[in-house]
Amino acid sequence: MEIRKAESRGDLKRFIQLAYDLYRDDPNWVAPLRGQLYKTLRGKNNPRFDNGPVAFLLSWEADTVTGRIMVGIDENVNREKKRRAGYISLFECVEDTETAFALLDAAMDWLRERGMDEVVGPVSPTGGDDFRGLLVMGFDGPPALMNVYNHPYYGDFFEAYGFEKKNDLYAYYLDVGVFPEERFRRVITYSMKRFHFHVDMADFKELEREIRDIREILLLAMPEDWEDMVVPSVDDIRKEARFLLPLLKPELVQIAREDGTDRPLGFVVGAPDYNQVLKKLKGRLFPFGLVKALYYRRKIDGARVFIQFVIPEYQGKGVNGAIFYHMMKHAKKAGITHGDGSTIGEENLKSRQSVERAGGRHYRTYRYYQKVI
Repeated sequence: MEIRKAESRGDLKRFIQLAYDLYRDDPNWVAPLRGQLYKTLRGKNNPRFDNGPVAFLLSWEADTVTGRIMVGIDENVNREKKRRAGYISLFECVEDTETAFALLDAAMDWLRERGMDEVVGPVSPTGGDDFRGLLVMGFDGPPALMNVYNHPYYGDFFEAYGFEKKNDLYAYYLDVGVFPEERFRRVITYSMKRFHFHVDMADFKELEREIRDIREILLLAMPEDWEDMVVPSVDDIRKEARFLLPLLKPELVQIAREDGTDRPLGFVVGAPDYNQVLKKLKGRLFPFGLVKALYYRRKIDGARVFIQFVIPEYQGKGVNGAIFYHMMKHAKKAGITHGDGSTIGEENLKSRQSVERAGGRHYRTYRYYQKVI
């Protein structure tokens, strides 16, 4: 067995291909679009790659790739949090402890050589909401859009290697049909009148305004004790928006604003669950996948709710419930029957409670690990 860096175009394609080989017979795995993932790993519209070095490692047995891992350093987060931490992402491996440990050893060595003393992950390869954590609970179905799916034995590898749980991220199943719309409507109408705010559907023609408003909310609302996240710059949000915009529907992006001033108070971002389409495409859009995509996208009946924030001044005043209510109401009109609310940190009780009050059921858990190196 040998560990090598994936540096050439061919090696990067092998890095991507490994997951297709490992999950070929797994009915729950959803293949990402190869071309899109290749662009992401080359750094196109990928904010994380602007923030520090990254390497892709492959394990080989003769001429066969048996494992992969992405390792990197986010210098922006380290500077803000005054630490020396690296990260890992996109881990995949055959069911062999020796191979897994060799990959992790190589990643730890790469980080030590660059002065790091701890590691966290698996993190998103883009710094966004994709491929976060390891799935440790809820292996009974395909993941929602951008969520991770992995073999159950990966958690065993990490813990045997000496990783410890950092925190868990929850996913909630939402049944639009049982959403208590009338009860929410009464409460929300009262809150909006009493605290003088309204909720707007996102206007993608005014994308720069929406980006600035979202960042203004994040500056005030993102908790300081989130060790692995800092408030993204306008340019970082713009890059993420360029990636997500083709997937989004304005009905699933709602922004609360103060009456009179239009000061942004909170937002929620969701998207149709395009994994329902990707599952049919098997990773390829051409030559015939485009026809399938156009056909199956009309049949999408699920949604993924990515992120929700409310500024501290307006927390506890119904803003959280109002933006959620408006999203659910518009989702129902758009033919959405169910949704996945994720990924919510287990410690984020306010967000969890708002989803649970709307009928959300905790059905999957994704885990972040940490290790001193």
